[in-house]
Amino acid sequence: MNFNSHTDAVVSVAVALVNLLTPGEDRGRGYQPPEGDERTAAGAAELCFVAAELREVFEAVDTGAIDDAAAQVNALLIRTGARPELERHDGQSWHLHFHAASESLPAGWAAGCATGLAVVLGGDLHDRLGVCTAPRCDRVYVDTSRNGTRRYCSTSCQNRVKTAAFRARLT
Repeated sequence: MNFNSHTDAVVSVAVALVNLLTPGEDRGRGYQPPEGDERTAAGAAELCFVAAELREVFEAVDTGAIDDAAAQVNALLIRTGARPELERHDGQSWHLHFHAASESLPAGWAAGCATGLAVVLGGDLHDRLGVCTAPRCDRVYVDTSRNGTRRYCSTSCQNRVKTAAFRARLT
């Protein structure tokens, strides 16, 4: 299951930003995003803000609130001034990229991720965005499986749940 190469890439970046830069739980443990010296890149605070906005999209889709997810994506598109541009690079054919009105790195990624999520939400595959259903995990994912039945952010969470269910059956 592929949206298209650029959409796949920016939606994957959205997942990575949310999972790296938002607090919560990860595979059964509390998770805090990097701080201080661990987070030295220019615009890191703004990227954390973007990640929090993107998390709201995934959480809304996960609860079936597609209208709320769309409203959040539209707000991101407006805030970043996302604009389409055809580009060709790395031996690829012409394809659509989206850039922010400003040249800042965080705004550019916010515009690209918002546009990728808009493509997903505007199609039949919006239910492929999800939040891990494992206990004590709230990381997000994009279900790229053929049958669209993914429920966990990782094999680790899937194995934790299956192991707990197996142990519960033994008792």
